[in-house]
Amino acid sequence: MDRQWWQSLYGLPPLIWIILLGSFFGRGTYFMVWPFLAILLHEKFALTPGVIGVILSASAMASALLGFYVGALSDRYGRRGVLILGTAINACAFVILSQAETLMAFVIAITLCSIGRSIWEPPASALFGDLIPDARSRELALQFRYFLINVGAALGPIIGVWAGISAQQSTFGLTALSYLLLCIGLVWGFQYSAAGKQSRRQKHTASSFTQTIQVLRQDRVFLVVVLANVLTLFIYAHFDTSLVQYLTQMQAPALVGLISGMILVNAMTIVLLQFPLLRALGGLDVNQRMMIGVIILALGQAWFALNPIHWLYGWLGATFVVSVAEAILFPTMSIQIDRMAPNHLRGSYFGAASFYAFGWSSAPLVGGYVIQWFGGSVLYWSMLVFCGLVLALYRYGKRLGEGEKRVAEPISEPPVHKPEALSQ
Repeated sequence: MDRQWWQSLYGLPPLIWIILLGSFFGRGTYFMVWPFLAILLHEKFALTPGVIGVILSASAMASALLGFYVGALSDRYGRRGVLILGTAINACAFVILSQAETLMAFVIAITLCSIGRSIWEPPASALFGDLIPDARSRELALQFRYFLINVGAALGPIIGVWAGISAQQSTFGLTALSYLLLCIGLVWGFQYSAAGKQSRRQKHTASSFTQTIQVLRQDRVFLVVVLANVLTLFIYAHFDTSLVQYLTQMQAPALVGLISGMILVNAMTIVLLQFPLLRALGGLDVNQRMMIGVIILALGQAWFALNPIHWLYGWLGATFVVSVAEAILFPTMSIQIDRMAPNHLRGSYFGAASFYAFGWSSAPLVGGYVIQWFGGSVLYWSMLVFCGLVLALYRYGKRLGEGEKRVAEPISEPPVHKPEALSQ
């Protein structure tokens, strides 16, 4: 990371830094325990993988529609109220999750988590475009946000294991505290910082919700990109809860330690390789980067399908491959939207990206039942086939873009890096 890189970060508005630091602490405490949620549900209520998949999927799928609408609302009425509401809901959700004793309480808390995230993400991403006019600095800030999220994901399990609180339900209270502090920081930032006051004045009331939908429907390249990314998130998400369910069902040895190790490998791979990969791929356009990422993701699915259940280092190796794909794909998804979105509809375009949640949230449901009925190998071979479909969609989107002159310019990226989905 060179001097110009740090100078660009140093000049970011305080409100952007509040979001960056809030993302870091929120995700750090989140990853102390959330990946173990499937284990908690199985141990507390003896639920099958399919039922756990329904619980984790249903609320998130419903919240995808809410995220789309909220993104449009933030264009019309401003980011402040929407961001503070989403953060407050997240804080309440994790308080409930830390104290839940009944299955209904868990379902309510998980639903609130999904709602809070769908309210928070579109205006948070759009705010970067509102307050950072320079495209290079904006993309760097988006990249840095994703970087901090993964630093938090790397440190969370380590601190949790060291403190003896990893995989414990009460640890969700720390996540709630992180979101409460973030909520207070946002209230201060919007009220007293120059950037916050500027953001409060930025409202685009000229576009109605119906007009916004019409604009999105006419943007065929964007619709193809959204569909491709929904499928990409669907494939990737089977590395998350579906893999945990598979390893739990097959009684993999040292399960909690293995999952913690996979989380650590995932996060450290992104922390160490995210910016070197961006520099290496800097001469390629966004579409080419995405296709390379999907090819690497496909290799990871094949490894998951072939890996013997007791070969622990094999699971860690497959995790590394999938993590390299993530380091390329996830930040680039935000670049796609940021470049496609008109300034007055930035929240709406990022809100449309909430439909990615259909891919992410349907994975536990589909994965749970496929694992229950057919086994984990069948699931991951199927995901390899889906990777081929995603590649075909990206090729089609590229042809559409060339026809409509919507293809992004190739990125020349010395020495400043360019950027980011999907937080978490």
